[in-house]
Amino acid sequence: MSVKEKLPPLADSSASKLTSAHEAWRVFDIMSEFVEATQRLSHIQPAVSIFGSSRIPPDSPYYKLTEAIARQLSDAGFSVISGGGPGVMEAANKGAFHGKSLSIGLNIQLPHEQTANEYQDISQSFRHFFARKYMFVRFASAYVVMPGGFGTLDELHEALTLVQTGKSQRIPIILVHEPFWRGLVDWFRTTMVNEKFISPEDLDLIQVIDTPGEVVDAIFRHYENRCFAPLPSERELMLNL
Repeated sequence: MSVKEKLPPLADSSASKLTSAHEAWRVFDIMSEFVEATQRLSHIQPAVSIFGSSRIPPDSPYYKLTEAIARQLSDAGFSVISGGGPGVMEAANKGAFHGKSLSIGLNIQLPHEQTANEYQDISQSFRHFFARKYMFVRFASAYVVMPGGFGTLDELHEALTLVQTGKSQRIPIILVHEPFWRGLVDWFRTTMVNEKFISPEDLDLIQVIDTPGEVVDAIFRHYENRCFAPLPSERELMLNL
């Protein structure tokens, strides 16, 4: 039997057209997410996005460390953006909520529903991961990455790729808790650099920090000679993110 003979029959043309039309109209649904979120978040700068595991309980040292970092950032004048769910996301929102600045949760609708935490001044819901990820980058003056799993690594590598390739403005990308990140950073250095898949200077995109005060200081140090708002060239860059 040939490959062609093994292929399923083509769908009925009318059904195919209906599917295509439905998919085309979904574009407007996606556009509405971008428009609504952009309008709601446009006033929150400067802001810091915090990522990490959704699985940690409130008595975890990571939860308490995240809460302390978010509280210090909030008191220093930064709105804090998290994924709006449990674990590190809740800790980030909680710390910011009890601080002086806004606590923002970018919640995602999942097949197994993610429950939004209660510590959000602004809660924005998304159906599409890529629209949500865009907002994390679009409005962040810095990334703070706590220990986490695949989702956390996804957000980290998204930010690194955008900054490395010049598709996003350069912002501090801070990994918190050196023992957790040591193996990954060592692998970047000893394997990716040695294989010439990244340049040695690409490692300068990352800072590894352990304490809340050092996180805040690192962000202020990055912006020491410039404002937090994007420069005109950076604003144009972000529009084409």
